[in-house]
Amino acid sequence: MFKKQQNRERKRTFKPERWSGILRKKKCKFCTDKGIGIDYLDHQLLRRFTTERGKILPSRFSGTCARHQRKLTKAIKRARNAGILPFLAE
Repeated sequence: MFKKQQNRERKRTFKPERWSGILRKKKCKFCTDKGIGIDYLDHQLLRRFTTERGKILPSRFSGTCARHQRKLTKAIKRARNAGILPFLAE
């Protein structure tokens, strides 16, 4: 039983060499700059939030808040249906 406890404690130790930099939370681009609006016709803005294959980036990668991520997703889907953005990359 004593060996099991030692193994658990060994697994939980913090390894500082793994963390090379300081982790900080990304700020929402749309919350910080109020002048930027989300519009389905703005294909250059919407391309920044999609991958090369055409998938929508999750908020943990893009740094958007939940409210703007929902608006962004709707705008990307509308742009796809309107033919402005591709569904899949070539």
